[in-house]
Amino acid sequence: EKIESIIPENATMPYDIRKVISSVIDTSSFREVHKDFATNIVVGFARIEGRTIGVIANQPISLAGVLDIDSSRKGARFVRFCDAFNIPLLVFEDVPGFLPGTDQEWRGIITHGAKLLYAFSEATVPRITVITRKAYGGAFDVMNSKSIGSDLNFAWPTAEIAVMGAKGAAEIIFKKEIASAENREEKWLEKEAEYAEMFANPYRAAERGIIDEVIFPKETRSRLVSGFKMLENKTEKLPNKKHGNIPL
Repeated sequence: EKIESIIPENATMPYDIRKVISSVIDTSSFREVHKDFATNIVVGFARIEGRTIGVIANQPISLAGVLDIDSSRKGARFVRFCDAFNIPLLVFEDVPGFLPGTDQEWRGIITHGAKLLYAFSEATVPRITVITRKAYGGAFDVMNSKSIGSDLNFAWPTAEIAVMGAKGAAEIIFKKEIASAENREEKWLEKEAEYAEMFANPYRAAERGIIDEVIFPKETRSRLVSGFKMLENKTEKLPNKKHGNIPL
């Protein structure tokens, strides 16, 4: 299957992120770990041009790829493992946010989500992110964004990088205009398209330095090869202290 055809045209339709992973790595080199736990995030080891890397990716076919307590813990543990053994990290991002609900809140979603944020922030290995579709709110920052030290961040033209989805955002931001319109449905769709163009557009994100570059899916492997080669001798020193204070 060609990489360009993996992402559905309908942004609400799921797809298997493993197909994206397999399309850019060395043939049959992906070895997934913890496959049956927290299936909304995929982690494992692969090779690109013979180099071993760790892969962490949101999985749209499970809970739409949201981050919850279990996936945050699973991701954080994997990132720490790779960093401990000096294994570069590749992140595929399609995350609509953190899973809402009182159960998650009572069990400490903020604390557990912070573990993944902390793990990425403290990692000194080469880190590259590819945003395939959704990258919303705080979950976008947690998934190895440039604001927490990612080395290279690419986005496909299908990427939506914003505080929230265009449909929900339009309903909140343009509430009065929609309510006063003769045809509310038509006005809502108009404002949804306006929000998507102004704020959820990957090219706007590139203008603001939120990502490094918008690339076509077929360019992904070549950019990853050159990116990891460039970062091969990356050195990063952490502050001179005994240790950090990981959220526990």
